[in-house]
Parts: sequence; structure tokens; C-alpha cells
Amino acid sequence: MAASKKVFVKTFGCQMNVYDSERIGEALGRAGYLATAAIEEADMVVLNTCHIREKAAEKVYSELGRIRQLKVRRQQQGKQTLVAVAGCVAQAEGSEIVRRAPVVDLVVGPQSYHRLGELVARASREGRPQIETQFPLESKFAGLPRRRSTQRASAFLTVQEGCDKFCTFCVVPYTRGAEYSRPVAEIEAEARQLVEGGARELTLLGQNVNAYRGNGPDGVRWSLAQLLGRLAGIDGLERLRYTTSHPGDMLDDLIAAHGRMAKLMPHLHLPFQSGSDRILEAMNRKHSAADYLALIGRLRAARPDLALSTDIIVGFPGETEHDFAATLALAEAVGFAQAYAFKWSSRPGTPASTFGGAVPEPEKDRRLERLQRLLGRQQTSFNTACVGRVMPVLFERPGQRPGQIVGRSPYLQAVHAQGTPQHIGGYLDVEILSAGPNSLSGLILQPGRGSYGAESRAMC
Repeated sequence: MAASKKVFVKTFGCQMNVYDSERIGEALGRAGYLATAAIEEADMVVLNTCHIREKAAEKVYSELGRIRQLKVRRQQQGKQTLVAVAGCVAQAEGSEIVRRAPVVDLVVGPQSYHRLGELVARASREGRPQIETQFPLESKFAGLPRRRSTQRASAFLTVQEGCDKFCTFCVVPYTRGAEYSRPVAEIEAEARQLVEGGARELTLLGQNVNAYRGNGPDGVRWSLAQLLGRLAGIDGLERLRYTTSHPGDMLDDLIAAHGRMAKLMPHLHLPFQSGSDRILEAMNRKHSAADYLALIGRLRAARPDLALSTDIIVGFPGETEHDFAATLALAEAVGFAQAYAFKWSSRPGTPASTFGGAVPEPEKDRRLERLQRLLGRQQTSFNTACVGRVMPVLFERPGQRPGQIVGRSPYLQAVHAQGTPQHIGGYLDVEILSAGPNSLSGLILQPGRGSYGAESRAMC
């Protein structure tokens, strides 16, 4: 259908929502909508929401208040505006969104994006809000249109959704549903489309991506390692990454893949959440601190230069100073290249929201500050150790300064260098000249080798 209307999509939260927003745009394109970056000219506004962060729903309602004013102004100009709330807040709140914010015309959960065209048509025809938060039997991926060209060097590709772990702090099993893995052939076809469109790096996404067990072309369920091996054979694809993983699903073949697969980058995001076994049990994490350390040992034996990042929760209900000290000790023992630390905040509907033993906010603040100081030192140390090295960098976009371009190192660090627009999308060798807390700066030397081979591996 020729595009005759415009849609503005605002994305909250994780990489999976970035991917979902792209697919939402593609689905609406089939319904006659063209993407716009200017909300004032949009005939449809979509908020693709995340329920992980604190007060996520309230932030959505605040945004809807501003959109209501926009909708009124456009109505006064004789223009109609459809308003949709998608994503995990939509799944969790459902009809409550329409009750609290009558400006909303459409509420759609993460599993129903393939029905957007139908739901938009119904909302326009019937003049009443449409709410779709069921978990349909059919896969949404099968109903979504062919991927558009990304025109970007790096792209996301969702291969797995949902989670069966039921950590007591997490809403994902309730908003994304049970674990589902896409078939290998379907993923490979989408990967080839992305590479044909210019992508040279793919990041495979899943709420629990290393739990991937998709149907293979041989009729047998494949592991994530097998899937990575298949995708590594695509001509033109230089790099592979995946996120986010659970320690309990880090299988032998995946650990081995980090040591033998040149296109698999030496970076792994592996949340441990707490260093206290007592708190880990309360979180239903199903691993101990010793289990985590042993796993890190195996990973580093396979890939000595592996850079690790993680998630850590501070102030979980019942956490004592002794528990927190165990978290500090585990972080110190591992040595992370990057980490995300958060204060505990209750998520309605999760088991932990009913737990007693709340840690006072000032104490949570104090613990978080101590942990972030440690993690900041580790990240700065890792970055500083990269100075003087030559790394292959995939450049993705212009920088903020004139003549500057920005890319990613094999370890996922941002790298700034002087370059031209022609360098964007290129895989170039860069000598690292300086390091900051969050990025590196370097000098472009020559075209890269196309993969980060064993001869270049040395921990920063």
C-alpha cells in the first residue's frame, strides 16, 4: 500500500524494544504509514513501552498527557491522530491505560504487532479503543512483513522471546510470556535480508537468549551456539553478538564457541544480580555465587580476552550489610569491563513485591554509590589498558564533533576517530590513543581484517 499517512514511534527501554519498534514501523508501513521523526506531523503516535525501570507506567501516562495536548491541537486543525501504547506496559496495564488516559485509541501487547494493521483499521472504523493483550497461538514473526533495509552497519535481530525462569523481581514472564525460539530458517532469512541491506554486525536478542532452542533445518532443536555457527557462514557478515543471557543456560557448546568462532565478538553480558547466596535464593536465580565464578573461569579459559558486563540489584528486600559485602566481593573477583547497577524497586505483580524486609532508601543509595565506585574503577581500568593497541572498529555513525565518526570495538566500547562519511559502515583498524570512563579515541590506520582473529586476542 502506498504510504499516505505518517507515524511517530517513541521507544522506551531495551534493545528488544528497539527491534520491536522497527517491526512496528514495518507493519504499519503495510497499512499505509510512513515513519516520521516529527511528532507534530504524525497521524499516528506509538509509544513502545518498557516495564523494567522504576515507575515505568507513570512515565507513560505523563507522556500521554503531552500527546493529548498535541491531539487536541491537531483536531482544531481538522487533523486526526491515532494514539497507540505498545510493549510491556501495554501488556501489564491493558484496559487500565484507556481508563486512565482516554486519549489512547489502541493498546497492543508485544505478541500482537503483526495484527497492527487490522487493529488500526478497526479503531478508525469503530471509533472506540482497541485492546489486544492476548498471547496468540500463531507466531507474530510469521505475520510480520519482510525486513526493510536498515542502511546501518549494526542491526538487532530477535531470536528468542519470553522467559521461564520466574526470578521473583522480574515482570518479563508476565509481559512477554513463556520462552519461544524462532526457527533457524526464519532467523537466517531475516539475517540475510539485514546483511543485504548493509548490516555488517548482528546482535541476536532475547529476554533469555542463551535459552534458545529453535527448530533447525534437520528437524532437531538447535542451541544458540549452533545458530551462531549457521549465521557466521553468511557472506558479508563480519560480527556476531548476543544478549541477554542467564548463567543457567550457558552450555558447553556456547562456551566453546567463544573460543573458536572468529566472528563472535569477545564480549558477554551475563547478569549475576547479587553476590549473596541467600539473596540469590530469594530472587529464585537458581545459581550461587560460586557457580557464577566457576562459569566465568570456564569462559575465560575458552576466551582469555573476554570482556564481561553484568546487571546487579542493590537493596533487594532483606539484603543485609553482609549480603551487600558479598556482592562487592563477587564484583571485585570478576573484574567487569562494564556493569549496570540499580537500586531495588518493586514491580507490581511480581512475588518480590510482597516481600518484607525493605531496605531504607538512604541505605540503598549508600550501597549503590559504593558499588558504582568499584564498577567505575574497573571500567576505567579496562579502557585504559586498551591504549596503544590496534583494534578493528566497525564505524556506525557520525560523532558530535566536526569530522568525527563513532564505532564499536570488539569489546563493545564506543570508539571515536576522525573520519569521513565514507568510513561509516567500514571495518577499520584503529590505533587507540586515549581512553575515558565510557569510550576510547583513536587513529584510523587501514581497512580491518574482517574478523577479530586469534592472532589479535589480548585482554585490554
